[in-house]
Amino acid sequence: MNTFERIYAVVQTIPKGKVATYGQVALLAGNPRWARVVGYALHVNPKPGVIPCHRVVTKDGRTSPAFAFGGSDMQRTLLEEEGVTFLPDGRVDMDKHRW
Repeated sequence: MNTFERIYAVVQTIPKGKVATYGQVALLAGNPRWARVVGYALHVNPKPGVIPCHRVVTKDGRTSPAFAFGGSDMQRTLLEEEGVTFLPDGRVDMDKHRW
């Protein structure tokens, strides 16, 4: 299994209503230094809708301003549809939703 496949395998296990950080995914995929690699892998997600890359956020709960699937607020919209709540400053409430 190559690096991207390992990352995709981890991301596919994040349940609806939960989020993981890039660093968390990197650690679970086998190398805590792969946080940027996680970002690269998710940017070229070969199976949108199957690999739920919208469930990966920054360590402080920020969504991606350049989310690849439909525009800048699409990641937030997808997360809200799964019941994820946001703080007044626009970050995911990590206390409630961190996987």
